[in-house]
Amino acid sequence: MSDEEKLPPGWEKRLSRNSNRVYYFNHNTNASQWERPVGDGSGGPDQVRCSHLLVKHNQSRRPSSWREREITRTKDEALELLQNYIEQIQSGQERFESLASQFSDCSSANKGGDLGLFGRGQMQKPFEDASFALKVGDMSGPVFTDSGIHIILRTA
Repeated sequence: MSDEEKLPPGWEKRLSRNSNRVYYFNHNTNASQWERPVGDGSGGPDQVRCSHLLVKHNQSRRPSSWREREITRTKDEALELLQNYIEQIQSGQERFESLASQFSDCSSANKGGDLGLFGRGQMQKPFEDASFALKVGDMSGPVFTDSGIHIILRTA
């Protein structure tokens, strides 16, 4: 692969089955786009600011939260809840901060999901990779970590 073909970390080139056009998919954020992502991963920001909504499940590292003492839902049930939240946000029916405040299994819920600024090495790797791959204002698809399943909104 030539330097010209090198994509930022997490991105891969794919071919659309419907239109036979090339598109780009980021396996860290589950984002896809027609435009080629720019950069090679170097020279990116040292820190990002993100909010998130975490849904824990019975296989989470700590299956309890401020909302529930014992979380018994399955990973599939957690994913279904999260997909529903994503649809509500994308449709404009709900705001990210509102859903995070009500439903996130993280204590950041009391700040609308805001995690503040963080750098590389401070979060679990899948979460970090997704956070740094997002553009400001973009929201991820489901991101799986040992803590549970997240949706991440990059705010700065």
